[in-house]
Amino acid sequence: RFWTAVGFLGVASGFVILSYYSVVGGWTVDYFTKSAAGGYLEASPGRINEIFNQMLADPWEQAVWHTVFIAATMGIVIFGVKEGLERWIEVLMPLLLVLLGVLVVYGLVAGDAAGGLGYLFLPDWSKLVTNAAGEYTPRPMLEAMGHAFFTLSLGMGAMITYGSYLGDHESIPASAVMVALLDTAIALLASIAIFTIVFQYGLDPTAAGPGLVFQVLPLAFSQMPGGRFIGTAFFLLLSFAALTSAISLLEVVVAHFVDDRKWARRTATVIMGTVIWVLGLFSAFSYNLLENVTLLEDKEGQGMPILDSVDLIATNYMLPIGGFFIALFAGWFIKQQVRDRQLLGRSDSRAFYRAWLFVTRTFTPVAVGILILFMIDKHLGLV
Repeated sequence: RFWTAVGFLGVASGFVILSYYSVVGGWTVDYFTKSAAGGYLEASPGRINEIFNQMLADPWEQAVWHTVFIAATMGIVIFGVKEGLERWIEVLMPLLLVLLGVLVVYGLVAGDAAGGLGYLFLPDWSKLVTNAAGEYTPRPMLEAMGHAFFTLSLGMGAMITYGSYLGDHESIPASAVMVALLDTAIALLASIAIFTIVFQYGLDPTAAGPGLVFQVLPLAFSQMPGGRFIGTAFFLLLSFAALTSAISLLEVVVAHFVDDRKWARRTATVIMGTVIWVLGLFSAFSYNLLENVTLLEDKEGQGMPILDSVDLIATNYMLPIGGFFIALFAGWFIKQQVRDRQLLGRSDSRAFYRAWLFVTRTFTPVAVGILILFMIDKHLGLV
């Protein structure tokens, strides 16, 4: 029953994350329409920032695009992963990577390459354990861990759900390594494209959240030749990339009700998708109708909007806690013959298997457990 509760935490994590992720996904669709209409062409940095803030302040706009995005997610999940998703990924994701490469080249040539690359790749190790006042805090490491769990879909059941669809001929270690390498490489490319433009126009590089994408890249599109076409294509493909992530989150929830509760896929998708949509409205209204409602505090002790608070709860609490127990389960409680069959039953390296088992049994739960305790002490004062 305990491990069942851990599995349920993964389902709940996907449920909570999708409720606000669909709001941000709606922003990508909104900006696709803005790009197609030339809404920010030849606009100044101030005007582009104003366009973004106006979008956040409009509850109707937020609700509409949140609805469109979650409806698209539900529509694809109804048809299943293979029929509803794989056929599109094979075509559209490589196109997004090509456009990302174009933005990287543009940023390095037309942007502040030295400033952007220096900011990204010249480390200041003291920032890992201290804040701006020089006080000790593990928060940067906590945020890095939360980001790693989020971007790799760890601790939320997505990898377990998709892993259950793999054929017996697939190598789990090879797939895991490939996912981690590709995810990191694409993240670095996106960072180069964004921060070279950030420093070119003297924008704040410490501005957190997805606002960077919606404030910095439109600035680049507005200046480059053919920017309207490139921007429109980019936000279209970014919308699809966000949609694939949303599908992964909803698939976790739907798979639980289909496999364990024996619901029909269509029924599970419509009911759970609708409940998530209703919950997501609170995040959609967090910068307008509910802007005075705060749940948690940020680094400076200021109240955080609902969307930001729910994001912090999910990525800094739910995912690491789920990952902690999944590591314990995979390392200590799965029968050895099952682990051997899954990880050594093919042509995988025994040395890799031993290294994985050591890290999963010892390093991962210890490191994640320590950071979780720091997190609890920081926000709840219990330790």
